[in-house]
Amino acid sequence: MSGIPPLPQSRVPSPLTGPLTGSLTGAVPPPLSRASDTQIRTPVRPGPPPLVANAPNRNTRGAGQPTLEHLVKDAYEQGCSDLHLGVNEKIRFRSRGLMVVQENYPIPDEATFYSWLGEVMDEKQIQGFKDTFEFDGATQYEFARCRINVFDTLKGPAMVMRLIPLKILTIDQLNLPEVFRELCYTHKGLILVTGPTGSGKSTTLAAMVDFINSEMPKHLISIEDPIEFVHPSKKALIKQREVGIHTHKFDNALKASLREDPDIILIGEMRDRETVNTALKAGQTGHLVFGTLHTNSAVKTIERILNLYEPDQQAPMRDQIAETLVAVIAQTLVRTTDGKRAAAHEIMINTDAIRDYIKRGEVDEIESIIPKSSFDGMCSMNQSLLKLYEDGRITEETAVENSPKPNEMAQYLRGRV
Repeated sequence: MSGIPPLPQSRVPSPLTGPLTGSLTGAVPPPLSRASDTQIRTPVRPGPPPLVANAPNRNTRGAGQPTLEHLVKDAYEQGCSDLHLGVNEKIRFRSRGLMVVQENYPIPDEATFYSWLGEVMDEKQIQGFKDTFEFDGATQYEFARCRINVFDTLKGPAMVMRLIPLKILTIDQLNLPEVFRELCYTHKGLILVTGPTGSGKSTTLAAMVDFINSEMPKHLISIEDPIEFVHPSKKALIKQREVGIHTHKFDNALKASLREDPDIILIGEMRDRETVNTALKAGQTGHLVFGTLHTNSAVKTIERILNLYEPDQQAPMRDQIAETLVAVIAQTLVRTTDGKRAAAHEIMINTDAIRDYIKRGEVDEIESIIPKSSFDGMCSMNQSLLKLYEDGRITEETAVENSPKPNEMAQYLRGRV
């Protein structure tokens, strides 16, 4: 993907020559009481924190403890995806899917942890975390963005930071199949990218959005929680909205987007029935909608959507899904022979045959069609793993371990299928 120019000065941290100023500040409403049925996440904006008189827990790191900026920079240089930091716990980075203890850093105490929070949160946000025991947000350094989640545990407060590269990798750089590029030219309907947490869904979607941004004069609106990859407008006009900053409620932003003249709408997870209803409506009224689900296959994705509805509602919903769905891409990441990771996919394109199976409620039959429909751009997860193996990118053991049908995968590897 093409590189991303820096955000406006008011949101971008200062160069890393001095103390970190890429903190999360902005207009912050007081946290709702715990008795409230609906809580709105505290808005988060990267930017310098305000000066607070007698601010507690600032610059009170224990002896030998690094700054949070130093830890993030170290994780970035090691090529890690996440930092796991917590009171009275060893610092760990996630590297190529594995948790790695960082033995060169001392175990942080509570004062050190709150000094780290002080680098990326203002005092109202820290107090909000103390009141609600939860905090979600994002910040940006000059080398990477970070998605942040702070939470309380038995041992004390903890934090996970997901590193998001500023440079967006392209479809070619990710070695994605050609069908990903072809799907970007679709004019309307619903495209779902699915997979477990950490399977690279956001990276794949970012590559597809970047291709659209570079090639098509479209208007794309994204509704994210929080914003991860930042897309400056190129040939397309890109409008990114973050829940808690640019809108109070995800559902309100999604409904409003239909009145904002979009060609393409990118939403986060298809989290509930209302989101699915609005996404299907958008797809049926001439918009292309991208969404995600935490499912492992195309069949499970369709079943998950249908299970959001009561049994008597599922028949009409099957018709809506059959007419609106364009494709389901189920993705997982596997360790490669060079110590990196590569994506393996199951790709289902909604052809006439698959549409008919969905309408008849015979979703399980789709599984047998996918491996036989490579001419439509489809492939099963086993076929994708086999190609990675034949290209020398993964070992036989990795292929079998990550296969949803290991016995069939073993037969593929022995040339019996």
